[in-house]
Formats: sequence, C-alpha cells, structure tokens
Amino acid sequence: MRIQAPAKLNLCLYLGPTRDDGLHELCSLFEPLALADTIEVSESNSDEVLCAGVEGENLAARALVALREAGWQSPPLRLEIEKRIPVAAGLGGGSADAAAVLRLARHSGRAGDEAPDLERIAAGLGADVPSQLSPALALVQGAGERVARLPAPASHASLLLPGGGGLSTAAVFAEADRLGLGRGEAELGGLASRLRRAAADGASPLEYRDLLANDLEPAALSLRPDIGGALDALRHAGAPLAFMSGSGPTAVGLFPTLAEAKSAAERLDRDDAIVCEAGQAP
Repeated sequence: MRIQAPAKLNLCLYLGPTRDDGLHELCSLFEPLALADTIEVSESNSDEVLCAGVEGENLAARALVALREAGWQSPPLRLEIEKRIPVAAGLGGGSADAAAVLRLARHSGRAGDEAPDLERIAAGLGADVPSQLSPALALVQGAGERVARLPAPASHASLLLPGGGGLSTAAVFAEADRLGLGRGEAELGGLASRLRRAAADGASPLEYRDLLANDLEPAALSLRPDIGGALDALRHAGAPLAFMSGSGPTAVGLFPTLAEAKSAAERLDRDDAIVCEAGQAP
C-alpha cells in the first residue's frame, strides 16, 4: 500500500503569548499542498521506519510507537518514506508523515478492537500533526490542537523557494521570544474571527491577502537573512503576495493560476523552485 503525506502551507501565522506548558498560543490558516511525501507500507517481522537521507529523530517512527502504546494491533509494518517535501523548511513534512502513519489506524483495526484516540496522539507528537490527520484548509489555534476545517478555497497556486531548508523551528521561536514578538490573546481572537469569516465561502486566499502575514518572519530573517532575498525575488517575478511559511525558511509566492506560477518560476530560474497547487485530503 502507498499513502500520501501532503505538505502544509501556513497562509498566515500569528504568534500569541507563551502558555503554562511553554508552548505559544497561535492562530494560523493551513492548507495542504499537492507536494507530498509517499510512504510505502508493507508487512514485516517487526516495525521499522526507513527514510533515506534524513538524519535524526523521525516523527513517523514516533507515531507508530504511539499507536502501539495505544493498543493498535495491526501486524508489524515496514514503512519506507520517499521524501519530496524539503526537510526543516516550514512545510510540515515530518508532521505530514506522522499524520499519515496515524491515519493507517482508522480503517485497519480488527473487529471489536477499540480505535486509538488519534487526535490525542497527534497533539502529543507536535503542533502541526493534528491538522494533518485530515488535510484541508483549516483555521488552527491553541498550540495546534484546535482545528476548525473550512470550505476548500477557489483555485490558486504556489511557487515555493525552500532555500535548502535546515532552519530549526525551536531556534526561530527562541529568536521570536528574544525579539519580543507576539500579540495579546484578545488580538489573536479577533484575527481568528476575521480569518474564519474571510475563508468561510471558499474564496481564494488572494481575496483576503491583507490578513495573510507571518509574525515569525522577523525572527527567521534574523537567523537566515537570505529569506528576504527570496521574498523580494518572488515579488519581482510578479507574485501578488509573498510570505514565509511556518517557521521558514521557505518563501512562498501566491498566484491566481498554476500557469502564472510556472511562468514566474521560469523567470526566476532557481534550482530550488517548486510549483504546486493546493492539495486534496487523502
């Protein structure tokens, strides 16, 4: 069996105060992308997760362990991940893989088995994982655990410049704290209401571009000044809107059509450019 793990795009990211658990309150609008990792699933003698070229902790492996600890009784599995989503690029690749693994438990349990609480497991794995259980345009609040799915938006396309990835989410949040970035709870709540209204009728994000900003951008620019050059390049290439996704370093240009995004990519002529449309829930 082959399953897809779509990348996510933060159309906006507003940073709130630090919570008692050390995490930040957030308000963000997520959309899945057609850009996706592929996971080959097969039975094995013991659980194993393979991901060529990716070092360090594998969130998909943690997801499989968490399913077992929750009592999931499928046969042992071999999961081989083919990475297409750039690593540590603010596109949620590790979270996408973990959520795809959790989705395996939705329909593969034995009759009479109690289904694992996937939302609880996802929240324990990371802020981006809960929204990826059913990838769709969604308003995400709290530290990522509050997910309100919204109607699919009108067609549009993205031109991504990942810049080689490699930017630590923890480092960006630490820099944001050092710079004193963030908003109060009341302002965060007001922004959430405005985003919900703007996206409620399936409008293209370009129709409410004044709401699409990323509060982490100054912190990421402090650590990786090259992000600024990528954003300027997208604007000069004709992007109606350019912003950073997540904790970066991916710069994003939003376009009304796929053809316009492809034309801009040709003008830029950069090796890291990726053109894609919004994705569909697996």
